[in-house]
Amino acid sequence: MSTEKRSHEAHSEWYEIQYATSEAKDKAIARWEYDRQHHTINDWIHQRQLQLANPFTQEPKSWLTIGDGYGFDANHFFRKGLDVTATDISETFLPLAASRGFIDKYSVENVEKLSFQDDSFDYVFCKEAYHHFPRPYLGVYEMIRVAREAIILVEPHDPISKMPFLLALRNIFDRIDTGLLQKYWKNRYSFEEVGNYVFKLSEREMDKLANGMGLPMVAFKGINNNYYHPASSLEKADDSSPAFRKIKRKLAMHDFLCKTSLMPYQVLCAVIFKKVPSPSVIRAMHEAGFQVHVFPPNPYAR
Repeated sequence: MSTEKRSHEAHSEWYEIQYATSEAKDKAIARWEYDRQHHTINDWIHQRQLQLANPFTQEPKSWLTIGDGYGFDANHFFRKGLDVTATDISETFLPLAASRGFIDKYSVENVEKLSFQDDSFDYVFCKEAYHHFPRPYLGVYEMIRVAREAIILVEPHDPISKMPFLLALRNIFDRIDTGLLQKYWKNRYSFEEVGNYVFKLSEREMDKLANGMGLPMVAFKGINNNYYHPASSLEKADDSSPAFRKIKRKLAMHDFLCKTSLMPYQVLCAVIFKKVPSPSVIRAMHEAGFQVHVFPPNPYAR
């Protein structure tokens, strides 16, 4: 069996293995409802990622979520009154989310071959799923195909392009022995148990991908958000929690290091546009701290 088929099957079956009974499924949903209602640290972490899409939710546009196993990402847009369809390769939770009124539309989809027509949705949103794709660029091409305005990816940030010292060190080590650095940089090449390589996002890769397709612009915003710990995930995300106060101190320190270019942001939001957005969206992106790259026209395009 090919790596991509094994990956697709493993990811589609994962929820059924993890939540084999109806009680387990109900417990997972109840946990999410508790997080949302009590504004826990776990909810705070997820909301910070979802809020990266805020500059694009001010207008009544249609949305598609990708790799949205529970339908919780789609619920974020649904509660804003937006037209949203949730999709995932697994059918385990999406019918439950719809039956409980968290979403109203869903479809079981493989991102490498989406069933929708070209330009079916204004925005396509993919949070923490890209790195699970066995062939992520194929998934990106499909997302771009079904989008009218843009696709939005939220994923772990590939650090090396933002760390010149690490890049120089890699180049020096590779001249001596290409396997030498791996003894110390353990996750230089990362793989999931199902066999697929774990892709991370970088600005340069998305720049090249968009330029290669003749698209007009991209936008990026980084955040620090890797603060999940099961021991404190249910605590309130306010100053009554010592764990949350510790997270805030770490966040302040990490943000300072990123602003001084001493470390890259942990999470990257990459927006790839099919067409230039409205002035209000551009203004909202700048206000939210996005860095916008507008590409020059290809002088040889016909």
